[in-house]
Amino acid sequence: MSKAFHGFALITLGIAAACATIPRGDPAVSVMASAETVPVGTTNEDAADDPAIWRNPEDPAKSLIVGTDKKAGLHIYNLQGEQLSFLEAPGLNNVDLVEIAGFVVIVASDRSDLETAHLSVSIIDPRNPEFGGARRIPVGPGEGYGICLSEPAADRSFYAFSAPKSGVIYRTLISEGPSGDLAHETTTLASVPSQPEGCVVDDRTNTLYLGEEAAGVWAIDIETGEKELVAPTGTGMTVPDVEGLALAPEGADGGYLVASSQGDNAFAVYRLPTMEPLGRFRIVEGAFGSVEETDGIELDPRSFGPEFPRGLFVAQDGVNPPDAQNFKLVRWDEILAQIEDRARP
Repeated sequence: MSKAFHGFALITLGIAAACATIPRGDPAVSVMASAETVPVGTTNEDAADDPAIWRNPEDPAKSLIVGTDKKAGLHIYNLQGEQLSFLEAPGLNNVDLVEIAGFVVIVASDRSDLETAHLSVSIIDPRNPEFGGARRIPVGPGEGYGICLSEPAADRSFYAFSAPKSGVIYRTLISEGPSGDLAHETTTLASVPSQPEGCVVDDRTNTLYLGEEAAGVWAIDIETGEKELVAPTGTGMTVPDVEGLALAPEGADGGYLVASSQGDNAFAVYRLPTMEPLGRFRIVEGAFGSVEETDGIELDPRSFGPEFPRGLFVAQDGVNPPDAQNFKLVRWDEILAQIEDRARP
């Protein structure tokens, strides 16, 4: 993995009430949301956290978004932001999904047991996305927090990567057991010095990208656990806290990685495979509200119908007055066009 990373000077602006310095990154372009979900059911609390996208291959405009309310459970929305289904399950934090044999397997980190990280596994039929319950899988010591999945193998097995607050990174192989139930086996893959959360898997290069909130983005080999800090904070691209990560793959190893820079309400875009810093953006008020204090993000660069013809970016909105928190939907092509225009000499 390349260690080339061209940083920029960290800019600090403003004084908080307690006279603390507020970190700021490089200037960011502005984009607006094209849609938003209805607010989560938990009001007046930090509740909404992380989204995942299921793309309908037959009719992309009828795709689904899964989002967590860590105080209440899992929501399923359509691209108009309407809620289609809800699973009551307090304590779920991050979420990811895979499609297997026409069904959608939804895996969320379960932090309801603060001593042992768990995974919550649900299976839905996307044609009738009603939750039928969930299976709870123990992972290992630590408070469950981050979660991301690999693509399924030919035998329908896949890996879930868990990132508890302690910094240890678990790799859980989930497969179909002999009786048709879920089988699971967990090993320790790696560790980082302080609290991680957001992660995403690039199956093309067998790389787990992991956000350590204070330090930045790590690239971790999913087979060996070898790791490298490829996008540190304090470079102008991100400031603590680094939260959600999302991937827009192109070709054999190209495309983009996006990181939520929660500390200054922005998003950093890096070009793969070198993690070259491309630029930053913010989601500002337009037909829908602006986005602040983002935890989880998700991205798919494919078409999602006429409203999102060249990609969909979804971000948790941590400040959504007068309503509870929700998720904002943004056209990926508009984000990329703004950033590339700014990057041109």
